[in-house]
Formats: sequence, structure tokens, C-alpha cells
Amino acid sequence: MRQLVLIIIVCFGFYHSAEAEKVDLDQLLEQVRQSQSGQSDGDDSVTTRFLSHQDKQQLLKEMRARAKQEKKKSKALTEKLKANEEQLAGLEADLDERAAGFGELFAVVRQVAGDAKAAFTDSLITAQYRQRTESLDTIVDSKALPDIAQMEALWYALQQDMTESGKVVRFPAQIDTAAGEHRDATVVRIGPFTAVADGLYLDYLPEVGRLVEFPRQPATRYLDLAEELVQARSGLVKAAIDPTSGVILGVLGRAPDFIERIEQGGIIGYIILFLGAVGLVIVIVRIVDLSVVNKKVQNQLNHLEEPRANNALGRVLAAARTREHHDTETLELMVDDAVVREVPALEKGQSLVKLLAAVAPLLGLLGTVTGMIETFQAISLFGTGDPKLMAGGISQALMTTLLGLTVAIPLLFLHSLMVTRSTALVQILDEQSAGLISRVVEKNGQ
Repeated sequence: MRQLVLIIIVCFGFYHSAEAEKVDLDQLLEQVRQSQSGQSDGDDSVTTRFLSHQDKQQLLKEMRARAKQEKKKSKALTEKLKANEEQLAGLEADLDERAAGFGELFAVVRQVAGDAKAAFTDSLITAQYRQRTESLDTIVDSKALPDIAQMEALWYALQQDMTESGKVVRFPAQIDTAAGEHRDATVVRIGPFTAVADGLYLDYLPEVGRLVEFPRQPATRYLDLAEELVQARSGLVKAAIDPTSGVILGVLGRAPDFIERIEQGGIIGYIILFLGAVGLVIVIVRIVDLSVVNKKVQNQLNHLEEPRANNALGRVLAAARTREHHDTETLELMVDDAVVREVPALEKGQSLVKLLAAVAPLLGLLGTVTGMIETFQAISLFGTGDPKLMAGGISQALMTTLLGLTVAIPLLFLHSLMVTRSTALVQILDEQSAGLISRVVEKNGQ
């Protein structure tokens, strides 16, 4: 190969010398030598690259052989996977066939577990046993069939709930006060119905899993029962039980008290109460005055011969005795005049009390009309979708009527009492004055 290259170079040199006659032989020899050296270096580079490519070709052959082996393994694994899938499908079909009768049973188990979990979450018993729903979560959330241990856990949870529902127990717990503070207390729980601590009723909030005091407690008689329950250690104790697990106590807490109901009546309600208070004061003062006058008149009846000026009968007797020498007709006129002067004092305040008793229900009717007007205005603006918007007007309409009747009815009875007492005193004056006139007439006739 080197000879062939040398011949080509020589020919190229001759050709070049023919084209360029000025190039000498030494230069030609030097060019041949350089060409020969460059050719040697190129042969070495070609040889090196050839050997390098030969190694890569060997590696390529090895990789192709390995890939061929891996394809054979993949084909074998694919066939094995297909056989396993066919075997698994057969086993699943066999399992479905054998468990056909248990599928419905397990569905019922999941349903019971879900219902029990919902009931336990809102139950007051969970305030004492906070972890009792965890065993049910596994059954409800699992896609697999429940095993024997899970079904026994469900059985235990249901049995525990039934057992605790019939117990009155004490347990320590942290409760939230109405002011939002936390404190430790001993809670007394009556089944799943009622819980009390320190004489106050508690509510269970399942969202946060805590016991809280009702912002507004029920009436005092129920609080006394709660206090007795907390202090009792054995025996039978009276207690208030909320069968709705706190719903009724919550409603009682939201119910307005006496002051709030009066405030619902508005300005008309306050006017009615003011008039009722005025009428009550008048009645009390007049009844006390009539009682004092009646006592003095009774004392005067025991001493008719000694008229006293501190009572109505004494003044009538004194006026009659000073005119005993007059004729009968004049004496009768004088006595009647004395009795008439005493009657206004005895009947004082009766007409005002009667007026207040008549005005109170009329003001209640006025409040009713005003409240209904507000209600209809709310309906016209907002419709009937939210009853709270109409509650203000309806409350005023009902409360003013209630307050008016509450004031008017007692005032009517008290007015009747006043009239009865004053009429009795006037009757005594008439009887005694008539008796006095008859005695004077009899004496003058003798």
C-alpha cells in the first residue's frame, strides 16, 4: 500500500514539475519525504480508529445478544402474567360464588357501622369515651370485607353504648364556660341525655368534641335539681332529663326572659306598665285609708253617745246633735248633707282606677295594630322567607295585648274591692244617721 502511495506521489510530482518548471529536484525530494511522513501518521490514525470501532462493534454485538435474551425473558414473564391473571379471575369467580351469601351481610355490617358512627359522634357518651368511633372508621372506610376482629369491635361498641345509656356516672373533663374560658370539673352524666357540672347544665359540641356550659341556664328549680344531683353520692335523686340530648335546654336558653318580653312590647308596653303601677299605688293607698277609716268608724259605733271628729261617723253624729232642736225635715237635710260631705272622701280614687283599667287594654290594642303594621311592612319589603324579620312586629303585637290585659284585669278586681269597702262605710253612715233621726223624732214626740 505504501508503494502505491509513493508511486502516486511521484506521478503527482512529475505532473507538478511539468506545470511548474521552476521547482527543483531538492524541493521535490523534500515534498516526497513530507508526504511519506504524513501518510505514515495518517495510517496510524486510521489504524487506531479502526481498532476503536472494532471494540464498539464487539460491544454492540454483546448488547444485541443481551437484548435478545431480555426479550425472551419478557415474553416468558408476559405469558406467566397472563396465566396468573387467568388463575386470579378463576379464584375471584370461585370466591364470589362461595361468598354470595355473605355479601349482603357485609353490606349490612357497613351500614350499621356507619349509622352507629353518626349516632356516636353526636352522643353525649362520646364526651367521656372519645376514641370509641375509631374502630368503626376502619369498617366504614375499608373496601375489603370486614374480618372477625372488626365485627367484634362493632359488637363491643354497640354493647358499650347500650350499657352506658343506662348509667349515671361521674368523670373528670375539661369544660368551656359561657365566657369562653377552660376549666377542669367533675361532670355527672345521665346516660346520653343530660350532663351537669357544678350545678350547671352542659352541652356537647361534636364539632370540637368538648363540653360547654349553656349560655343561659333554665329556671331556678331545674338548677336546684342539678345541684342536688352533683352533691348526691347514692340513693334516689330527682333530676331533670332532656330526652333530646340538649336541644330542649338550648331552646329554653334562647327563650326570652321576663325583662326581654317586656322590652318586646316597646314604648307602648312601658306606658301600659306605668299606668298599671300608678293604678296599683292608688289602690293600695286607698285600701289602707279605708281600712283606717273603717277601724275608727267601728270604734265610734261602740261610743255613739260620744261623737269624735277623727272619723266620718263621728262628724255626722256631731252635726246631728248640734241640730236636735230643729224640726224633723231640717234635721234630715242636715244629716244628709253631712253624709254627702263624707262620701267623696270615701270614694276617692275609684274613678281614676276604673279609667286606668279601661285604658290599659285599649293601649294594648294600639300596640297590636302598630306591631301588625310593622309586620306587614317587613313582609312587603323582604317577603315571608325569613320569619325573624317579622318577629319584632309580631312580638310587639302580642306583648302589648298581653300587658294591657295583665294590667286591666287586676285593676278591675281591685276597683271592685275599693267600691265594696267604701260602699260598706257609706251604708254604715246612712244607717246610723237614719237611726239618729228616728231617735230624735221619738224623743221630740214624747
